[in-house]
Amino acid sequence: MKTMIPLKLLKIENDGLHLSIRAKINGKAAHLLIDTGASKTVFDSNRIGKFVKEKSFDLNDQLSTGLGTNTMKSHIAVIKKISLGKVNIAGYKSVLLDLSHVNESYEKLGLKPIDGVLGSDLLSEYKAVIDYHKKALSLSFRK
Repeated sequence: MKTMIPLKLLKIENDGLHLSIRAKINGKAAHLLIDTGASKTVFDSNRIGKFVKEKSFDLNDQLSTGLGTNTMKSHIAVIKKISLGKVNIAGYKSVLLDLSHVNESYEKLGLKPIDGVLGSDLLSEYKAVIDYHKKALSLSFRK
């Protein structure tokens, strides 16, 4: 089966674009950036409290790289349910990162903050196709 998720094209500075989608984390609306270069889907450690009851998380043994930094401490959280269109992912072991630098930049540009980044792990698993013309993200899955 396939699901089509509307894409939002966010204008960044003069000629750049970021892609974002609406998703649900534990049944609550979330705003995710799509990053095909990100190896893993991550969530903002500052905003995760909107979606989970836990207040503390285990430190991740591995340092994260990317997102404008060489090394960044991260934490691990298990997300009970992530919904991407009709795709429902249960018990997703996620990395939490401080994405405040991204959200500060977005605020300066008048854009809504992001709750996380949809990375290549899930994009690959669900055979993602980005259609710029239709402004849609297509995901394939089995029921």
